[in-house]
Order: sequence, then structure tokens, then C-alpha cells
Amino acid sequence: MVKHLATLGVASFLASFPAAMLAQDAAPFPPPRTRPPIISPGKTSADPPSDAIVLFDGKSLSHWRGTDGTPAKWQVRDGYAEVAAATGDIRTTEVFGDCQLHIEWATPAVPKGEGQERGNSGVFLMERYEIQVLDSYNNETYYHGQAGAVYKQYAPLGNASRKPGEWQSYDIIFKAPRFDEQGKVTERARVTVLHNGVLIQNNVEIYGITYNDRPALYIAHPPQEPLRLQDHGNPVRYRNIWIRRL
Repeated sequence: MVKHLATLGVASFLASFPAAMLAQDAAPFPPPRTRPPIISPGKTSADPPSDAIVLFDGKSLSHWRGTDGTPAKWQVRDGYAEVAAATGDIRTTEVFGDCQLHIEWATPAVPKGEGQERGNSGVFLMERYEIQVLDSYNNETYYHGQAGAVYKQYAPLGNASRKPGEWQSYDIIFKAPRFDEQGKVTERARVTVLHNGVLIQNNVEIYGITYNDRPALYIAHPPQEPLRLQDHGNPVRYRNIWIRRL
């Protein structure tokens, strides 16, 4: 009798589910109808694949402008662009939303200053969401302000910094925020960052604009915006910058 009641109980439980749910695993998942595009990879993971947009090839800042729209004034030599203090940030002439970004950078070989004053710059996704660039090799500062931090929001999972003067890399996967018709955020931005090949931000949710002096918040903006590099007064160098739209 108990066994019979138990069986009836299971039957009643299953009967409460729609037939479509019970049959969910009965058929294989339908195959995608769109063929994945063919993308030729670079010779190494640092080289741009065939569908990448090369933003800086070591020769020209033609893809960049000052924030006032004038030509970028940073110095270009020996395959890199160096921040020229007091000339201002630079931003791309093209705009991007969801993307994969590769960028290489180096802080001065001879360190000057301490904390945030040593080799400071930043990669601003959509001009608003900063991944910190800093000489964090034997240089103490607040944890969510060191190299690889989502500035003032997330410390990196680890400090993968190389010595001052050595070239370093960020590989960034970014998903832009979404807004509704009234400008309310419906999906926050997300970012994954590898620093010198080491995962330091794992699909974290960005809380809003990465302000220095106030809480983060979202202000509605277009679905695509420029990439911006920061002039923080330190002669930080950049090279081999490329991006893929996702």
C-alpha cells in the first residue's frame, strides 16, 4: 500500500509539469543554422587574427585622436607610442561595443614615484570603464587600483606584473552594457582580463562608470563608443593594439 501511494505521488508530481518540459531531453539540441566564419589566427596569440582591426601597428596613430578631435600628440618611435605628458588622453576614431582587445604596454624602466604616481595610465573601454595600467612590481597601492584592476571596483585575482620597462600585455573580453528606451540599464557590462597570459578578472560585472572620487553608476550611452588611453602624466608606452568586434 505504501509503495502504491509512493508511486501515485511520483505520478502526480510528474503530471504537474508541462509535457514540453518532460520531453526536453528526448530530442537532441537543434544544430545551429549559421556556419561559423573562418578566421585565420595570427602566428602567435599576440598577433592579430584575420578579422581584427589593427589600432596601432607601431608606425602611426592614424586610428587615434585627442579627446578634442585634434591629431593624437603622443610620441611614436621604435615601434611604440609613448604618453606625452600634458597632451591629454587619446581615443580611437572608430567605435566599439562587445569586443576582444589585445594591448601591450610598458612602464618606465627607471621607476619614479610611489603608488599611483608610478607608471600610471589606463585602458578605458567605451571611454568609461577603466582597466588600470600601473607599475605594480614591488609597488604598494590600494588593491582595486593596481595593474589589472577594474578601477575602484575589483582588485585583480593576482599580481602578474613584470619588472619596470618590460613589455606586458592585456587580453580583454568585454561585453557592453545594455539600456532600455528610458535609459535604464538592463544588463551591466562584463569583463574578463588576462594579464601576461594570467587570468586576473573572471567575467566580472562592472557596476558603472569607474570614477575615482564617487560611487560607480551607469549613465545611458550609445551601444558603441571609442576606446580611450589615459595620459596620467607618466611616460607609459603602448604597442601592438588590435581589436575584434564580437
